[in-house]
Amino acid sequence: MRCVEKPQMKLGQINIAAIKIDPRSRDDIPKILQGLQHLYMKEDVRTEIFRILEENISPKVDKENGRPGMDLWQILVLGVLRLNLNEDYDRVQEHANNHRVIRQMLGHSDVFDLYHYPLQTIKDNVRLLTPELLDKINQVVVKAGHAVLKKKTRKA
Repeated sequence: MRCVEKPQMKLGQINIAAIKIDPRSRDDIPKILQGLQHLYMKEDVRTEIFRILEENISPKVDKENGRPGMDLWQILVLGVLRLNLNEDYDRVQEHANNHRVIRQMLGHSDVFDLYHYPLQTIKDNVRLLTPELLDKINQVVVKAGHAVLKKKTRKA
């Protein structure tokens, strides 16, 4: 059973919109996480991205039966990190299990959630983000970016 996102937050979990990401960091991870956070906070963009993911990730599998898979948001976050950081699956696993802000972005609380992502789970799920699927998502992101730029140029 794969869900878009969990309907109920867990004890200690931080809302994705409220995650504190260091805006002065010169590393690339905070920049990527800020972009994901922005996409998540824009409901129309988030809805369109999740629609694309639902239609393309195992569309013939009954999503109401079976063992739980990774949430679509978790697959997207780990896939975007892997692609943008040019990481192998071992590095993605290290970040998913030990990087505090990435874990928050994945929906885990700091103290109470000790879930450990197995390497094979990451491989099996992140590989579902095919180049074609990422291209569809990229078109939604670019369209949203153009809308932001239009708003800024109107104000200037």
